[in-house]
Amino acid sequence: MNTYIKYAPNVFLAKCSNQYKKGDTIPVTTKYGKDNECIVHNLILEKDGFFYCSITRADGYNAQKRAEAKAEKYNSWASGAEKKSEHYYERSNKDRDFLSLGEPVKVGHHSEKRHRKVIQEAQDNMGKSVEFIEKAASHESKAEYWESRKNDINLSMPESLDFYTFKLAEAKAYHEGVKLGKIERSHSFTLTYAKKEVNELEKKLQIATKLWA
Repeated sequence: MNTYIKYAPNVFLAKCSNQYKKGDTIPVTTKYGKDNECIVHNLILEKDGFFYCSITRADGYNAQKRAEAKAEKYNSWASGAEKKSEHYYERSNKDRDFLSLGEPVKVGHHSEKRHRKVIQEAQDNMGKSVEFIEKAASHESKAEYWESRKNDINLSMPESLDFYTFKLAEAKAYHEGVKLGKIERSHSFTLTYAKKEVNELEKKLQIATKLWA
């Protein structure tokens, strides 16, 4: 059985008992027992009789697709919560004509029980309406977050090789410009941060090259 094992942030390798070649399609089992058809890319290492390979999903599912699915899910939940909020709001107002009269509860009168029930139902339904509109807002916020990540590229994707090659060249040019005084320093740590960015991108490019080159 082939299983997933974490290799780097966002990156999982296939841990295999058999050796596979580049381009092979193999099943990889999640910790929940679900099999995903995956395409083998590179052999990353061999250890204790196991072969560790970089893989991508055969169905094209990746970090971007995951973000898209998450956004759709939260948007759907937000829509559902808004409908429930409207439903309870309407129910809270079903006796508004009577309540708008502002008549006091007549203690001891045969109408007292009904009057108190009407008031309580209106309060309960309005409370539920507010609860669901708050849930809708929370879901919308999460949907916006995942929408913003639909075009992200990370190390789990073969596209990261070209992406980090470009970003590193860009970062090096910026660092050099700051170093030579061609680019103005916005604060005393501008050069330090520019060099840090270069170092981090170099590490990411090294990993991307190992995974996908």
